[in-house]
Amino acid sequence: MLRAEGIVVRHGAASVLRGIDLEVGEGAVLLVLGPTGVGKTTLFRALVGEGTQEQGRVWLRGRDVTRLPLWERARLGMGYIPQTPSVLADLTVRGNLETYVRLAGRGGPGVGHWAELVELTHRLKVRAGELSGGERRLLELGRALVARPSVLICDEPFAGIDPVGAWRVAQILRAEARSGLAVVLSDHHASIALRMCTRALLLLDGEVKVDDEPLRFRRHELVCERYLGEREESAPNSD
Repeated sequence: MLRAEGIVVRHGAASVLRGIDLEVGEGAVLLVLGPTGVGKTTLFRALVGEGTQEQGRVWLRGRDVTRLPLWERARLGMGYIPQTPSVLADLTVRGNLETYVRLAGRGGPGVGHWAELVELTHRLKVRAGELSGGERRLLELGRALVARPSVLICDEPFAGIDPVGAWRVAQILRAEARSGLAVVLSDHHASIALRMCTRALLLLDGEVKVDDEPLRFRRHELVCERYLGEREESAPNSD
């Protein structure tokens, strides 16, 4: 569903990403982990067409979209939830969803369906700016799903919300993946993210250092030393 090869991004003379390869198929959840500032957001911006890479190519559903801007990639099935809040704060939950239903223009389910999917039916009349952090994330997720993307890239989807809210978002993403959606995400709530992903990458020094399935990934020596901070077998309960 989504493939990238040799993504290189430089800021001035410094290389932020040094030849990143990744691939995620239908129904898969790919987790990208790494310390703050390692380039995860930069990578996601390159994948969705919001940033510019010096080298590398991106394919969406077999089509080369390397030179296409974000809005064209969105029309071809790429969804994106950025790290920064993106709700239309002055509109109600209903207004936000209605706006995106109209923009999607593909018929199908209406606002009620999407509100129920993200568990916001009881908040339809509330202004988006008055929602809690977790509710705003749920609304952003609902808006992204309105377009029925084939690939959804989520930058810190659990940021700023409590563990219960984070797990609600994770469960919805996992359910959508089981229905065929390909998901790429990054988040510092590693224990939750590792429980929902099908594969995980560790990004360090601008390169993919580890690429493995979740159980082996979380026990990998480099992951423990450079990211998780301790070996999984010595942790009392990583979840």
